Amino acid sequence: MVRIAVVVGSTRPGRRSRQVADWVMSRASSRGGADFEMLDLADYNLPLLDEPVPPSLGDYKHEHTKVWAQAVSRFDGFVFVTAEYNHSVPGVLKNALDFIYAEWNNKAAGFVSYGSAGGVRAVENLRLVAGELQMADVRAQVSLPFATDFENFTTFTPSEAAEEALEPLLDQLISWTTALKTIRG
Repeated sequence: MVRIAVVVGSTRPGRRSRQVADWVMSRASSRGGADFEMLDLADYNLPLLDEPVPPSLGDYKHEHTKVWAQAVSRFDGFVFVTAEYNHSVPGVLKNALDFIYAEWNNKAAGFVSYGSAGGVRAVENLRLVAGELQMADVRAQVSLPFATDFENFTTFTPSEAAEEALEPLLDQLISWTTALKTIRG
């Protein structure tokens, strides 16, 4: 069975990403087809990228990088839960992606985003990064506008549209994750 991480892409105090990630985990775990696990960036103390050589060389010097690489390498695919900050991805998520390289290669990625415009601009940015990291991003995505999916703009309350959008994302992600596992050998 493939292993998919639900990545909590914000560490900001008062973040909404954990609420959204908990919802994704609950729905994903109950459907089967893959083993899902939470990967919360708040659990990793990654400084701003401080490796002396490019991550594509795989020569990690720092213990925090090695721990992060080991955590990511355990998974075959990823659901990135991301906020949108200033028309882009949170810095902590971009930094976590930048820290390592081979551990992301030939794995599938799906995106669940939130923000004033549903986080769609953050996902546009993440799709570019995923391509450079040799990740296959699935077409289906879930975008959660604060106005419709967050009570009082703070408490996550998924709309019916959000509930419906998550299923094709998970279907596509499991299919692509399973297919890509065969080429990683």
